[in-house]
Amino acid sequence: MFERWLFIEPEKSSLIIGPRRCGKTTLLRSRFPDFHYVTLDDLDYFEWAKRDPKGFISELGTKAIIDEIQRLPILTIASKYVIDNFGAIFMMTGSSSIGLLDSTADTLAGRINIYSLPTACWGEDRGQPTHHIFSEELSLIKLKEAQRQLPDAITFGQFPEVITQPDKKAKEDLLINYRNTYFTRDLMQLANIENLDGLYAIFVNLARSIGSHLEVSNFAREAGVSFPTAKKYLNSLFQSQLIFKLHGYQYGPAKRYIKAAKTYFADNGIIYSLRVKVNEGQLIENFVIAELEKRRKLGFIQADKFYYYKSAAGREIDLIWESNNEVYAVEIKTTSKPGPKDVRNLVEFGRATERPVKLFLFYTGDEYQNIGGVKLIPIAALYRGI
Repeated sequence: MFERWLFIEPEKSSLIIGPRRCGKTTLLRSRFPDFHYVTLDDLDYFEWAKRDPKGFISELGTKAIIDEIQRLPILTIASKYVIDNFGAIFMMTGSSSIGLLDSTADTLAGRINIYSLPTACWGEDRGQPTHHIFSEELSLIKLKEAQRQLPDAITFGQFPEVITQPDKKAKEDLLINYRNTYFTRDLMQLANIENLDGLYAIFVNLARSIGSHLEVSNFAREAGVSFPTAKKYLNSLFQSQLIFKLHGYQYGPAKRYIKAAKTYFADNGIIYSLRVKVNEGQLIENFVIAELEKRRKLGFIQADKFYYYKSAAGREIDLIWESNNEVYAVEIKTTSKPGPKDVRNLVEFGRATERPVKLFLFYTGDEYQNIGGVKLIPIAALYRGI
């Protein structure tokens, strides 16, 4: 058990969305121990709720936790009456947004808060945040300490159960178990997917394509499934919070629409579970972007969306977002000694952008530096940072 960084307003009903095994249930049961707890993973509760949604909800009282509500989104409609008329507070969790967010938006708009709970941020199990990643600097001693833990973080990811395992073998076994249950068979049942081999092939091709543009037709061909099937499987993975997209940034100097998205895994542990050979650069790029995406979902980075950027000449920047009328541009490099050529794309982007721009390069070294107006941040600075 460790305290998560997500704040939940205690006096208002909430829906917590996040991937399987990210700690939603543990979080709610520890924060609200006096709430009546039910899970729709229990077949008895599921059958009861399916047969009589209104009766099921009425039996929960006015303070309850409803786990895995995505299995029966109709319960959000039944909840509305009790919330409106009896001041009930329901804390609900969903491992997938398939059919759930639309139902919630239609029936419970304004009545509940919706939160995203990702897997743990790197260092979240060690206590509260210690610094702001982009505006404060860690001491060399703390950076060195974090660097010693970085290989395991990049390899095994940050699923709460995984990071609390005693050794590497236990972490590996648990992730393989996740792959065989929550990442595949459980998703197949939820999204009505019939082809396990096809789903696994999609996973493998996603891993091999980290940092590349997502072309569904290529995925379909390489996975041996039809285009509609590949599109359905990918959409299920997005809605189950296992992967996420970065769309092309349309408001930079290129001012052009980039149709193709880039896809990243929500946690590096998913990549490890697939047992696919991925190069070091891809692993580090996925790790940094996923860690920043976690902080965005938790509200520490004030941005509606993340993007990537590609200039008319084909030069790319890994990550772009807008916050407080400023543009943040981030590159990630697998080098301990970056030079001017490593920041060239960032510098050119900064010069050509009319709006205020902040430029950052994450790298594998251990010093904070500045090259050509680009602030260099050690990847180790992500540890316990927000």
